[in-house]
This record gives sequence, C-alpha cells and structure tokens, in this order.
Amino acid sequence: RILLPNEETRDFFHDRANHFPMLEAATEAIGREMGARPSEMNHAIAERLRRAHGLTVIVGPLDGAMRRHDAAARTLHLSESLPRESRGFQMAFTLMLLEAREAVEAAMAGAEPSTPEAGQMIRIGLLNYAAAALLMPYAPYLAAARECRHDIEALAARFGVSFEQAAQRLSTLPRGVPFFFLRVDPAGNVGKRFSAAGFPFARFGGSCPRWVVHEAFTTPGRIRVQVARLTDGATFLTIAQTVQGPAGHWGEPPPVHVVAMGCDITRAPELVYAEGLDLEAAAVGIGLSCRLCDRADCRSRAFPPLEHRLVLDPSEEGAAPYRFETAARPAQVEAAPPRKARR
Repeated sequence: RILLPNEETRDFFHDRANHFPMLEAATEAIGREMGARPSEMNHAIAERLRRAHGLTVIVGPLDGAMRRHDAAARTLHLSESLPRESRGFQMAFTLMLLEAREAVEAAMAGAEPSTPEAGQMIRIGLLNYAAAALLMPYAPYLAAARECRHDIEALAARFGVSFEQAAQRLSTLPRGVPFFFLRVDPAGNVGKRFSAAGFPFARFGGSCPRWVVHEAFTTPGRIRVQVARLTDGATFLTIAQTVQGPAGHWGEPPPVHVVAMGCDITRAPELVYAEGLDLEAAAVGIGLSCRLCDRADCRSRAFPPLEHRLVLDPSEEGAAPYRFETAARPAQVEAAPPRKARR
C-alpha cells in the first residue's frame, strides 16, 4: 500500500512510545545552562538566541507564515497573530534547530525513511518534541503533574504553555500515567495521534460518533469528560476540549480542533477529572469505528459492520439504523500485501 509521509512519521513515534531519552537529556542540559524559571523561559530563550547565535527576534506582521528564520540576516520573525505561548514554542523550536541537531539524528538511529519527505517530517517532529521538552522539563513537569493531579489548565498556566502543549507533553512521560493523545478537526480527520495508554485508534476512517471527542465541538472552550468503554470491555477516562488557532485575515474561518487525551480507567483516580464520577455507572459504550464495531443497539451508527451479515426486514424498522446477525463472519475482502510506495 502507499505509505504517506505523515503516516510514516506517525508510525515512527508510535513504535518508540513517543519518548526519546536522548532529546530529554539534551534539552535538560540546555535548560540547566539557561537557569530560567518557567515564567521566565520565553525571555531566556530569546536571550540565548541573541547571545549564542546572534539572532534578533522580531514580532510583527508575517504574511502566510507563523515563523520565518533568516539565517543570513540573523533574524527570527514571529507572526504578531501568535499568542504568547505559541511565540515561546516557536522560539524554542528555532533554538533546538540550532542546538539539538546531533540529538535529533541520534533519535533517528535505526530508522529508514522511505522518502526524503518522510525523513524531513520525522526530523521536524523530533524538533517539536525537543522544543516541548525544553519548555516543560521532564522531572519538574512530572512532579507538577502529580501535584495538581494532571490538571491540564493548571499545568499550562504554571509552565506558560498552551492547553494543547501541556496535554501533549503528558503523553511523553513514561514514568507518569500512560496517556493517549489526539487532535481532530471538525471533519473527523486526525492530525496528531499518540497512544501510550494502549487506546486502539482506527488507522483509517472516522472514529465513533458517541465518543466525547466529537461532542466537544458543541461546547467550545469547555473541558468535556467521558468514561468510554470499548466493545472488548477496555475502559478509558477521556478528556476533550476545543482549541482555536488564529485566522489569517477577516473573513477567514479560524482553524478549530479538539484536543483529547485519556488513560486506562485503573489510573483515573490519579486525575482531577475523575472527581465526583461513578466510574462504573458513567461508562458510555463506544466503538473503534462503525465498520469495526459490533454493538447491535447503537442509534448513532453510520455504517454496518464488516464482519456481520445484515438482517433486512421490510415489515419492521428498528431503532438502530442497521440490524445484523450477532455472530461474526470472516470479512470477505482480501487484503493486498503491504508495500511502501515512493512519492
């Protein structure tokens, strides 16, 4: 099958559990040299860029870009439309581009990208990881997460980062609660996906419409919590909230996504979001996706399941969109042998 660069990048991070000790060590060393508190980090990074690399950070109008690094002119231009926490992340990314290249190449050891595009996309992903590790150092961030019981808004405020940045960093801490993380757009497209918690994301197609990830779009800016139970009994505490990016100009719709994360239900008591919930009674049955789900009574089903025969009776209409035999049968679709195609 054709493997797109973004899919290859996603597999690279998934296969390594979204954790890279060499990047953690490199950013920890840089952070010690800077000696800045979280509230002072943006200023400290700007100063290091200026003193160590001769770069001047300029915030202003930047048509069609969020960040532009001009090495010849020794300037780093940041769009004035970016909020403070995003400017900090862009500066951290640029600093990692200049100081963490060896660590990034070490993190790629053993990887064999099928195309130059996939290799470059993986490197950019690792630089993003390093920028997050610089802004949210492993040990202090893990300690803070445990102290505030993984309150994402509290962590974002303490470290001067966005809700999305704070949530995604929690999915990279193997000594902490194992979290899955994803970002989805209103059309159901998944742009980011990490599953340290073992949540079985569908590789293709949409996810379950009963999942709180989709309901969060109806309540912008509000954190939604759901106890989600899959058909095999696996149960997860899920947190979801919308995030909105800046619009380029008047009349352009601002990009809106839902950022969601969750953990196995056995770790739910360690999260502030489980307070007041009856974890058993609150469980909502969801599926991996409609075509792979065998819940017979689901009124939200969009498609019939692949492994069950439909029951079609013109004399009766059920509450669920599709009726089918409960005994599964082997799928009648022959899978093509996997292959990688260069693009």
